[in-house]
Amino acid sequence: YVDENGSVISRDEFLKQIEPLPPGVSGKLHIVSYSARVKGDVALVIHTDDEEEVFHGQTLHAQYLTTETWRRESAGWKLALAHVYAVLKDPPAVSLPAAEMEQYAGRYQAADDLFYVITWDGKELTGGRDGRALKPLEVEIRDVLFAPGQPRIRKIFHRDAAGRITGFVDRRESWDLAWRRVAQK
Repeated sequence: YVDENGSVISRDEFLKQIEPLPPGVSGKLHIVSYSARVKGDVALVIHTDDEEEVFHGQTLHAQYLTTETWRRESAGWKLALAHVYAVLKDPPAVSLPAAEMEQYAGRYQAADDLFYVITWDGKELTGGRDGRALKPLEVEIRDVLFAPGQPRIRKIFHRDAAGRITGFVDRRESWDLAWRRVAQK
């Protein structure tokens, strides 16, 4: 069993984890899409599940994509492998004053031949690598930007002691690609 955090666990370990939800927690899991293909003694299943959890009065939502491999044995169908993937969603965006949005605009460099440009037109931030189309950027919180449709990546900005932006890191999960602010071309 591969869980939504990437942990690989045996059947026995998985079964030990199954227990009732603690006091103050309840939930529902709905299968919203399901497909299965059988080829000989193997069945491949893919399903999407929507989870609604009430955690001490607050409602949380998650979505999971699960793939399963089933094998037909003499005693019937047995689950051989399951892989659960937490479907990532864009975070909610916030609005900042125009003067703050404008501060992100600039040219950034990660290597001699690798540049990223952020523009502000008074209404929208856009960004992209030199020579490529610019795409919208949204603000998650001050100094943390994201590109809609890319929920695994955040642009986390750094400032100097005077509050001027000096660069940012592209954080993909726990890995950072550092960009420093450079003069415009």
